[in-house]
Amino acid sequence: MITRALALCCLALGSPAAAQCRQALALGLDVSGSVDSNEYRLQLDGLAAALQRPEVERLILSNPEATVRISVFEWSEAGFQRLLVGWTDIRSPTDLSGIAQRLQSTRRSSAPQGTAVGSAMQYGADLLDAQAACWKRTLDLSGDGKHNVGLHPREAKAQLQATGITINGLVIGADDPSTGDKRYVQIGELSAYYNAWVILGPGAFVETALGFEAYEDAMTRKLIRELDSLALSQVLPLNGESQ
Repeated sequence: MITRALALCCLALGSPAAAQCRQALALGLDVSGSVDSNEYRLQLDGLAAALQRPEVERLILSNPEATVRISVFEWSEAGFQRLLVGWTDIRSPTDLSGIAQRLQSTRRSSAPQGTAVGSAMQYGADLLDAQAACWKRTLDLSGDGKHNVGLHPREAKAQLQATGITINGLVIGADDPSTGDKRYVQIGELSAYYNAWVILGPGAFVETALGFEAYEDAMTRKLIRELDSLALSQVLPLNGESQ
């Protein structure tokens, strides 16, 4: 019995479940009233494609001993957040394709019209609270508009200052082309808004997409920036400790 118990213990310690988590990444997607059905599809499919880009996949899988852990949710008003992908350790390309397939097969549910950025920040922070063992915890919020209901993001940001999480933003210019292309102005205003009230933590940043058609490329740039900076600042120093 003792031998069997020791064997089980060794198996548990050597199993993939024992791997460390170098980054917990929660991705929040805006599905408020300003996002139509086509834009919704471009957003989910764009994230699915970005996660499978070779340069992103290489960074995510760069350290098998310390995984990246991903969760995806959508948000609109204060009482509406829907978890699309629960926390998933990424150990292989198959894990990434599984997340992509889930996003591609997701159909839009009935969501309220409002844009509650502050509530989305709180929801993402609550998700990350369960991943305290990860070396870095990052919340990414994609959005095409400013807060108009619920807790103001400046209040949410103040409440989250001591949590140690990072919040980055991806803002989308999405004006109706029939009224003229004002997306450059919109992106400038929304970027300033996110820089002032949403992003949080050392190195936090705002990425931009000129329309939902550009979302995949913008998401790819953002993921590379997040994952590459972590590899340089945290993985390499840890490898050097044994020298």
